[in-house]
Amino acid sequence: MKAPRFTRWFANLPLLNVPQRRQVLDALHPADGLGQVVALIAHARSPGRCCPRCGSVRCNRHGFANDLQRFRCCDCGRTFNDLTGTPLARLRHKAKWLAYSQVLLDSLPVRKAGDLVGVHRNTAFRWRHRFLHWIKLDRPTTLNGIVEADETFLLESQKGSRALDRPARRRGGRAARPGISGELDCILVARDRNGGTVDAVTGRGALTAAQLERDLLPRLDPQSFLVSDSHLAYRAFARKHGITHETVNLRAGVRASRLGSLAIHVQNVNAYHQRFKDWLRGFRGVASRYLANYLGWRWALDGERVRSPEQLLHIAIRVINT
Repeated sequence: MKAPRFTRWFANLPLLNVPQRRQVLDALHPADGLGQVVALIAHARSPGRCCPRCGSVRCNRHGFANDLQRFRCCDCGRTFNDLTGTPLARLRHKAKWLAYSQVLLDSLPVRKAGDLVGVHRNTAFRWRHRFLHWIKLDRPTTLNGIVEADETFLLESQKGSRALDRPARRRGGRAARPGISGELDCILVARDRNGGTVDAVTGRGALTAAQLERDLLPRLDPQSFLVSDSHLAYRAFARKHGITHETVNLRAGVRASRLGSLAIHVQNVNAYHQRFKDWLRGFRGVASRYLANYLGWRWALDGERVRSPEQLLHIAIRVINT
């Protein structure tokens, strides 16, 4: 709307009756949410804005599209906006993103999230994993001091798959064989006494020393004190890499012991396992391929590392190649 026409329209606002004013406010409310999201995106991306193709910081404004300022790179000629190269690129309904971020903080299931925000359940599901793309990588760089490590298991799930590589199980079902088998996803969790947490879906079946080398060793301080159960994989891993290691014989009913002034137990990590499984139960089962996203989501909530919708949205729009 051009300025003269807007001036005439604005001058007539006092003539509106109460129902008309409410109608105008209802129409402006989504636009207000859109403006807030667009401003947050621009603020988050402006300090390090560069061309996603060549990395050049020399770019000019190049019009608007889909409510966002577009830019053109002076070196390679590519046009882009502040969402190009981020997990939220090409998603629509930007005015609802902050409301959906709050839904994630409230851990609502897909259908409830879609109904509350006003999008289809398929959109709510797709948004969930786009928004969580970087959350799953938000982990401490190093675990220090006394580090507790233990694994837990969830029944493998192919929920949402169009083709199964096994017979379907009714309502999740149960494993065909008792105990640890290739039908279970192994989740390794390691926590230090400061609350730092590293987790990984190591694969199917029992944990191995090679998996510990891949998923735990890069985050483990060489001077740390590793505490685990009596699983042989931990012993082989600690012996190979010269890590101080102590075990707790959980099978014999020993929950904790003392080594001088040190408390030897894995109760912190086992409590984390329980909180994760209790929280996961509200989603009525999740697919194995998305477990890493849910582990990151739970860590963000458990450690209160994400406290506001704005903070969650800021994390979600990082550039993928950073």
